[in-house]
Amino acid sequence: MGVARVSPEQQVDGAGYSKDGTRGRSSPLGATPTQNGVNFSVYARDATGVDLVLFDREDDAQPARVISLDPFANRTYHYWHVFAPNVKAEQLYGYRVRGPFDPERGLRFDESKLLIDPYGRGVTVPLNYSRETAKGTDNAATAMKSVVVDTSAYDWEGDAPLCLPPGRTIIYEMHVKGFTQNPNSGISEQTRGTYLGLIEKIPYLKDLGVTAVELLPVFQFDALDSPPGRVNYWGYAPVSFFAPHQGYSSGAYSSRRNLLAPVNEFRDMVKALHRAGIEVILDVVFNHTAEGDQNGPTFCYRGFDNCAYYVLEPNRACYSNYSGTGNTLNANHPIVRRMIVDSLRYWVEEMHVDGFRFDLASILARDSTGNVLANPPVLWDIESDPSLAGTKMIAEAWDAAGLYQVGSFIGDSWREWNGRFRDDVRSFMRGEDCSVRNFADRFLGSWQIYRRKEREAEQSVNFVTCHDGFTLNDLVSYNQKHNEANGENNRDGGDDNRSWNCGVEGPTDDPAIEELRNRQVKNFMTVTLMSLGMPMFLMGDEVRRTQFGNNNAYCQDSELNWFDWSLVEKHRDIHRFVKLLIARRHLRDSEGEWRGLSLNKLLAQAVAGWHGIKQHQADWSDHSHSLAFSADIKPEGILCHFIFNAYWEPLTFELPSVQNGERWRRWIDTSLPSPQDIAPWKDAPEIAGQAYQAGPRSVVVLWAPSAENTAKSA
Repeated sequence: MGVARVSPEQQVDGAGYSKDGTRGRSSPLGATPTQNGVNFSVYARDATGVDLVLFDREDDAQPARVISLDPFANRTYHYWHVFAPNVKAEQLYGYRVRGPFDPERGLRFDESKLLIDPYGRGVTVPLNYSRETAKGTDNAATAMKSVVVDTSAYDWEGDAPLCLPPGRTIIYEMHVKGFTQNPNSGISEQTRGTYLGLIEKIPYLKDLGVTAVELLPVFQFDALDSPPGRVNYWGYAPVSFFAPHQGYSSGAYSSRRNLLAPVNEFRDMVKALHRAGIEVILDVVFNHTAEGDQNGPTFCYRGFDNCAYYVLEPNRACYSNYSGTGNTLNANHPIVRRMIVDSLRYWVEEMHVDGFRFDLASILARDSTGNVLANPPVLWDIESDPSLAGTKMIAEAWDAAGLYQVGSFIGDSWREWNGRFRDDVRSFMRGEDCSVRNFADRFLGSWQIYRRKEREAEQSVNFVTCHDGFTLNDLVSYNQKHNEANGENNRDGGDDNRSWNCGVEGPTDDPAIEELRNRQVKNFMTVTLMSLGMPMFLMGDEVRRTQFGNNNAYCQDSELNWFDWSLVEKHRDIHRFVKLLIARRHLRDSEGEWRGLSLNKLLAQAVAGWHGIKQHQADWSDHSHSLAFSADIKPEGILCHFIFNAYWEPLTFELPSVQNGERWRRWIDTSLPSPQDIAPWKDAPEIAGQAYQAGPRSVVVLWAPSAENTAKSA
């Protein structure tokens, strides 16, 4: 098939604009549909020539049309642009960019590579896609291609981001595909593992009580950026910061792919979650791309302006690697800063998401030489952007090169994954010495870490497990990681797991060990959901999902990673326990309405004190493994008493006195079998006496009406 090559400069008038409008505009960037065609614009500072290449099919080796952009008529400053009449949504396109290939100067132009649009709203991946051909010569037939998307052609039916108060937020970290991919999910084969499949399971999430889902990366990523024979399942290998991942769309699996399905189905999912009162938080990766190091493929950014998009080593031929994945995005370069903020705006304004969790966010504090900035421009751009006001911003406040900023991350509105909460709670619960003081601080909002900022407790996102590391079941079932299936001789994944197998490595039929593991799971869940801060837990932890000791299952797209829906029945006691914990965290009144007070605010306002087995005699010694905490929560008119016994034997704790003849009520005792382990709040049974024996390795929560509440009732 012949290729039609058009030179727009042939129709330029005296004012510098083409007579038929084909000159185009530099703004907005990307592909912008209009009534008569599409405006294309892309940044390529040092390019000597740019071709816009249009395709009919995603696996075509030859384009249907090539539009050569004239450096005079179709370039404004460093932006190349053109208007293509009669082009419509679903048009496939890419770019070929000419310029010097001089790695020693940081220049890596290669006209043979088909490049996707950095601002493209859609990306399609051909069935014969090859990562290797993106390293070689002409790769058009096997290359990803951008898709023209008309974002205005969708009926949101009045939907908008929910903007739920932080005090109401309970985060469920999950994987779009893994949530419904298992055949026992009950989802049809066509929608299993997709945005639409997730919609079908929203009743489960609503019943569980979570208020936000934090989705592992949903930007288009390279699934082949992985060890040979495996796939990049987690998705931390972005190729686009604007396009939803095609593989999570049911339209990606039909006989004739619907190229707009990823965008529309993602929006369907967001709209459905919002109707259920559940926010959508995206795990975003602005620290690196799937192009890798100097030996990696060329998809996009290095082909347009390698020096702008990446942090380079002094010799310019190699990439700085603060991400641990081969390259580092040059986040504080003006062009990249704008792209990041534009991406966030797009996902909020056009896709209605409620928040973002920034992977390795500390990289965004580095400049083009890798040095850490006191006031990183990109972070202040994000914080001060009025379009993002009210959007939840959560930082993973460290990077792969040793920068650790938990408690010191820049800005006023950022919340942080509290890695110290994870580590210190794990240490205490497995009975380590010298852990009681840190545990106490983590439970009450990590004041030692965040006191300098004088912020609310929700700045700390409290978690014990996340996608990266052991599941909660594996945390109490394995002493060591078991990552052999990843093909890296068990060298990958973290070694500091602070786990304890309860006596046997891996699965066991021993009922005593299983009972202890159940108890430890409930202990961790209680501490996570009752502590001051914003709680988060991992998909499936509420039913003891296992990865069989693999603590770095990023490359396993199999039942090892998928939610096993049979566990909901198998571990229904854990599921019930977590549901009742969450229900109390919401602090709803008798009519089911939220009263505007969060657990964080109530505990912050409480008259509180620490105790040991004796009242007012907390044991802070290095060998202490138990602690008690009492709180007179005046706004709610109740007394609460928490007992944390990480000791391997039962301990008897004195209880504070309760006035007016009232008795303590046992809400939680993780050492008791279900359903005695937790009761609906109002149905908590009374206990007699002024002492309580806490079982070994258990958490107990008691409550009683306060004197003020008793007086009001009288």
